[in-house]
Amino acid sequence: MPSTAFDSAIFRDAFGTPDMRAVFSDDALVARYVEVEVALARVQGRLGIIPPEAAAAIAASADPGKLDHAQLKTETDLVGYPIIGLVHQLQKQTGDAGRYLHWGATTQDIMDMATALQVRAALDLVGDDLQTLSNDLARLAEKHRATVMAGRTHLQHALPTTFGLKVAVWLSMIDRHRERLVQLRPRATMGQFGGAAGTLASLGDKGLLVHDALMKELGLATPAVPWHVARDGLAEAVCFLGLVTGTLGKIATDVMLMMQTEVAEVFEPFMPGRGASSTMPQKRNPISAELMVAIARSVRQDTGLMLDALAGSDHERATGPWHLEWIALPRAFIATAGALHQAKFLAGGLIVDAARMRKNLDMTGGLIVAEAVMMALAEKIGRGTAHDLVYAACRRSLDTGTLLLDQLAKEPKVTSAIDAASLARLVDPACYLGSADEMIARALASHARLA
Repeated sequence: MPSTAFDSAIFRDAFGTPDMRAVFSDDALVARYVEVEVALARVQGRLGIIPPEAAAAIAASADPGKLDHAQLKTETDLVGYPIIGLVHQLQKQTGDAGRYLHWGATTQDIMDMATALQVRAALDLVGDDLQTLSNDLARLAEKHRATVMAGRTHLQHALPTTFGLKVAVWLSMIDRHRERLVQLRPRATMGQFGGAAGTLASLGDKGLLVHDALMKELGLATPAVPWHVARDGLAEAVCFLGLVTGTLGKIATDVMLMMQTEVAEVFEPFMPGRGASSTMPQKRNPISAELMVAIARSVRQDTGLMLDALAGSDHERATGPWHLEWIALPRAFIATAGALHQAKFLAGGLIVDAARMRKNLDMTGGLIVAEAVMMALAEKIGRGTAHDLVYAACRRSLDTGTLLLDQLAKEPKVTSAIDAASLARLVDPACYLGSADEMIARALASHARLA
């Protein structure tokens, strides 16, 4: 019976997606095992290592759909690994040709190769989701290039920025992940064929011929040496997922903070009942963002497990760390797919309240652009004097609840250096955005090159 959030009929689509679960399902995994065994036989038949007719019979008769999973479980519980039980059943399916199954291979070869095939399919799904998400973020950044809002540091108003630039920062991270994905694919999808202790001794002088032909047959990257105990490729894949979900968690955190009642600058897409409270009819909770944050923390833990498996792989065959991957790798991919699903929903329909952004920007009466006034005044009277004058005006504005512009207009040393029209422009947040628009343009250009 389902017992975790990842397989629960209630929670599983909050923490995963059907497509990614299918990649790591028992049926898919066993089918990958069979795919590898058949590919090995085909290659060895072509190379004359096993009779070609036996290879053809194996390819024609091996059928993952006819395997008895209950029997496979029984033998797995006994042996500790599923491949011996799998081969027993395949031998019955393939008759006399079955004696040539698994020729020169070891259990970990088959299991690691199946994992590499799963990871390849899973990374395809992640790549598609990242592209969709980045396209949505690019559209948001373009749409809101001129939507002025308060930039915040330490959760306080700092200087004006634009919502477009905030989104461009999100976009830049996602696009870097897309680049990382291209770079890591060959390392994360290497084939594995080393035999009992990584030397392929049972195949004599034809070991590497089989090795390289098998990688080509399955479309996997060809490693120079076996990686039975060199687990960096799979660890890198899950570390990558940690980076992706960490970024999604950052985006979600920004959205949650901006959805606070007192801020109310953006909202997750509206759907009747979504984010509702069982007791408070007015509530509109940031459900997608909450799930993204939770998943980011979950995948971080799986990243740690993969690094433990990497560090603990002893001698030529690990005594237990390998099993950590069986737990962490599928879970990390499924969870990442869930986070990306939520992120696409969020970014694809994010509601942006530009008027509220402007209202929040103006709530300090112009104090957010005090730096702009100070820098302009410094050119006339020196930075130190300008800082002291503007600082004093800021304090009076805060103490009296008046506009900064009004306080500055009362200071002769200010008005003698800056005319009224220039002073009014200086306290307009829209006039103090620095290189924000050019930065957005750069992010969008970089995105376009990846498309």
